[in-house]
Amino acid sequence: MLVRYKILIAEDDEDIVSLLNLYLETSGYEVICTRNGIEALNILENEPVDLAVLDIMMPQMNGYELTKQIRAISNIPIIIISAKDQDNDKIIGLNLGADDYISKPFNPMELVARVSSNLRRFYKLGAHPSFNHEPQLIEEGELCLDLKNFLLTKNKVPVVLTPMEYRLILKMMQSPGRVFAKAQLYESVNGEYFDNDESTMMVHISNLREKIEDNPKNPKYIKTIRGIGYKFEVQK
Repeated sequence: MLVRYKILIAEDDEDIVSLLNLYLETSGYEVICTRNGIEALNILENEPVDLAVLDIMMPQMNGYELTKQIRAISNIPIIIISAKDQDNDKIIGLNLGADDYISKPFNPMELVARVSSNLRRFYKLGAHPSFNHEPQLIEEGELCLDLKNFLLTKNKVPVVLTPMEYRLILKMMQSPGRVFAKAQLYESVNGEYFDNDESTMMVHISNLREKIEDNPKNPKYIKTIRGIGYKFEVQK
């Protein structure tokens, strides 16, 4: 049976809402639209939603606060859309738990592509574990990744990750020592890569380091390979 994903749009610009609703419904998604953060949070608390697209500048509750509130109750993919296109604004959104960030003005087809890739990656990882003989635990140094329960621990203490951070650490821990180009790494965990995604990847990597490294400025796990990308260092 074909799954029809439900997308929540929280945006106070009626023209943008109408445009996104048209493109997403044409692409086969069920869409719920709201124009303020309080109403959006109420919807999320009372009915199933598969992905949220949030504007930052909204009445009653802005997109940053809404992202924070969603992360307290759900790990669904979150895409922020905003006229705020400075790196600092993107960093704030991603630090609060957003999976993706797209600046206005944007091509609605790009937004649909990002929705599709986030859904595909998130729910593929969230599917029931396959019955195979692959190990269910990946251990490296103080870190242990439990693939069955989608849980990372450091010294047996759970590390709270966003869905994007989990996909990144999974990809790198599955291939320790392998060097991934930034675009290659982003595409492998998100399905699509766009020209402005490099800074998004850097923020996600920075957030991961803050959570797993003793000294994020001198990391022992996630190493930067200058001019290329990143690798997960094998611990001896």
